[in-house]
Amino acid sequence: MVRVSVLMPVYRTNEEYLREAISSILAQTYSDFEFLILDDCPEDDRELIVKSYKDRRIKYLRNETNMGISESRNKLVDMARGEYLAVMDHDDVSLPERLEKQVNYLDAHPDVGVVGCWTDVFPDNKGLYFPSDDFKIKSLMMNICAVVHPSSMIRKSVLIENKIRYEKEYSPAEDYKLWCSLMEFTRFYNISEVLFRYRSHDHRTSVLQKKTMREVTEEIHAIMRNKYPAFFAYYMNTRKRVWCIRLFKLVPFLTVTLKNNKYSVYLFGKIPLLGMKEKGDQYGL
Repeated sequence: MVRVSVLMPVYRTNEEYLREAISSILAQTYSDFEFLILDDCPEDDRELIVKSYKDRRIKYLRNETNMGISESRNKLVDMARGEYLAVMDHDDVSLPERLEKQVNYLDAHPDVGVVGCWTDVFPDNKGLYFPSDDFKIKSLMMNICAVVHPSSMIRKSVLIENKIRYEKEYSPAEDYKLWCSLMEFTRFYNISEVLFRYRSHDHRTSVLQKKTMREVTEEIHAIMRNKYPAFFAYYMNTRKRVWCIRLFKLVPFLTVTLKNNKYSVYLFGKIPLLGMKEKGDQYGL
């Protein structure tokens, strides 16, 4: 019996990206895992690439027909033998201590069902540094996916006991909907350390299905805000937004910030011009 099942769906993956993803898992300091790789593109398989790695922890499978990302993720969950499920995408990179630190955290905190980590986005040189506190994570969930899904480790029992699955009608935001469903049953945590690297490129599903992503995300927002009014109220009262009008697309001329329901207007980003308070529940989302 293994402690961790690493679950990675594959679909027409660039060979270089796939090899980096696989190698990053095999290089983990934590070794008690099985590595389930499910190919959802029968007509264009990656079997030879995967089987070039001579590691008994790898189990390669291929769907007979294309099932889609949600059903493929559910199939991996059903096959997993591990107590913990480490999510992994086919074009990202897990840093060497990711699994070890996530396992240690879940072992020490049985009330936590989902643990993520800080994430670097490359080659954009950006960071996704979400809070570690459960309440703040869930409040941010009212607007964004505040646990980076492919960086996460999930306690399998939380999914099974509460009969929670990935839902294909919310693809390609099935991960966001999963967090929405889990929020009432368990606690979330983000390790405040970069343990994962998210690859940004034009062929990611979120880019190729941009319109659908936007539409289902709006549906999830509506569900979240009706289901979790306390988190929504906290988010609205603490959010900060910034709008900027630039001269010649370079020089900030007027900057408007919204924080704690208060608008502030600055000239050239520094000189305060105006401040005003929002009234009632007219948030203008």
